[in-house]
Amino acid sequence: MSLSQEIVEKVSLLARLRLSADELNKMTAQLSQIVQYIEQLAELDTDDVQPMAHAVDLENVFAEDTVRASLDRERIMGNAPHRDDECYRVPAVLGE
Repeated sequence: MSLSQEIVEKVSLLARLRLSADELNKMTAQLSQIVQYIEQLAELDTDDVQPMAHAVDLENVFAEDTVRASLDRERIMGNAPHRDDECYRVPAVLGE
């Protein structure tokens, strides 16, 4: 099944897209290729394939939460153009 230009134009209007004539022609061709690819995938026998949430098995990807020394405050605060004893000083955004 290939998409007609009228269908693509209707979808573009629903998506609030303004497409020029050239863009509409290009989009029609590209979306038709996508639909043909999906039709090709639909021909595959997937009866024995178990549904899955991810293409690969996932393990916990987070690093262990370990206690360690933090960065030296004086060294880090030394980068600030304006600071007080504990914080960076920045201009007020919402007033004083």
